[in-house]
Amino acid sequence: MIEFMDESSGNLLGVRVSGKLTKAEYDSILLPQLAKLFKAHGQLNILIYMDEAFEGWDLEAAWEDASYGLRHQADIGKLAVVGGPAWVNWGIKLSGFLMKGEIRIFPSDQLADAWRWIST
Repeated sequence: MIEFMDESSGNLLGVRVSGKLTKAEYDSILLPQLAKLFKAHGQLNILIYMDEAFEGWDLEAAWEDASYGLRHQADIGKLAVVGGPAWVNWGIKLSGFLMKGEIRIFPSDQLADAWRWIST
């Protein structure tokens, strides 16, 4: 499940993810919102909050996530990843060298700190 967080505004986008993400969710929920925001603001600061029920991606969604990230590597100023399993955090650290912006990983109990960081 993908939900946009209430704190989102302007070039700040908070995304809460739960359960197992699918390509259909990317295509119908996340990608249209990202396209709209990139068009309106250019560069975005994004917070991804993986709640305790987050299970990962199906194969098509994982491919969509990786390929979209590569296409927009210069369009993200800051990326905050909050919570999630250790394997996701390691993957983000390993792929971080492909992104032009800053990436920080926060434990799930530091959601407010992550919002402050992407807001500055």
